[in-house]
Amino acid sequence: MAKRKKVGSQDIEVKNTPAFDKSVNANMVFLLPEASKVINDVSGKSKNKGVLLISENSGGAKSGSSINFIIVDSKQKFEYSKNNAIKAGLKTNDDFKSLAINVD
Repeated sequence: MAKRKKVGSQDIEVKNTPAFDKSVNANMVFLLPEASKVINDVSGKSKNKGVLLISENSGGAKSGSSINFIIVDSKQKFEYSKNNAIKAGLKTNDDFKSLAINVD
């Protein structure tokens, strides 16, 4: 699906890698639950580079990701850390924050 989509005029390219490579020019990094042990490392390496770090594990937003998907009462929800987004060099929006479980 991503091969056919664009963001503005830019093509979407999805890369699966066994480890985070800071030399790859990424706008978004999604860490699977089994990669949760490297969230802190990835957030440090992508600091001030405008990279949106997304995780899917317990405590992901407290560990350094800006968005962390969780299950609450059998429903998919997400945590949002405005502080982590700012550290990553991202612009934030308080409207988005109102949709999330705030961890800051």
